[in-house]
Amino acid sequence: MAHILITAGPTRAYIDDVRFLTNASSGRMAAALAAAAIAKGNTVSIVSGPVSVRYPAEARVTSAITTGDMLKKSLTLLPRVDGVIATAAPCDFEPKQREKGKLPRQRGLVLDLKPTRDIIATLARQAKPSQWMVAFALEPDGDPARALKKITAKKCDLIVLNDLTALDTPTTAVTVYDHSHKLVGQQAGTKIAVARWLLKLIASHSGKSELGC
Repeated sequence: MAHILITAGPTRAYIDDVRFLTNASSGRMAAALAAAAIAKGNTVSIVSGPVSVRYPAEARVTSAITTGDMLKKSLTLLPRVDGVIATAAPCDFEPKQREKGKLPRQRGLVLDLKPTRDIIATLARQAKPSQWMVAFALEPDGDPARALKKITAKKCDLIVLNDLTALDTPTTAVTVYDHSHKLVGQQAGTKIAVARWLLKLIASHSGKSELGC
């Protein structure tokens, strides 16, 4: 059986000690993937941003708040795992300077942002040749063009494309491409059903029979 690292949920980019930027990622897909993987006898480690969803009790869950925090904790776990599924929706930008305390309303707010480090791209660069990488890409219109650019830039084995309808809902629809931009599968349904299908796809595509799928 395999040891799988799953990144999950949103991260926060703090403006001051009270306010932050984030998104609506719920961790539901990560929870479904973890449950499906554990049911097949795999070990699952999750690095999760702040979510209300409950992960399987058997999963090894590490909490993270910021994108940098999630990356650091994922890098610590990377040498121990066979593969990574990056379902998280980390903040892509953060304020160049975090203000102390709480900014007064009367001051107004103008944000000067900088890019955060790309988690899955960094993990992929540091991965061993035997480790596989699967990224998720949320594209509002379902257009694969940007997702295909991402799989090349992030150096992943597969990229899973979904759209805004997947946010914080029990259902999803996904389209999966490989690193050569070939369409390898499409599936829609509950996140539990899609998770089971996706694990089988990863196992068959990568030849990783140890996933138990």
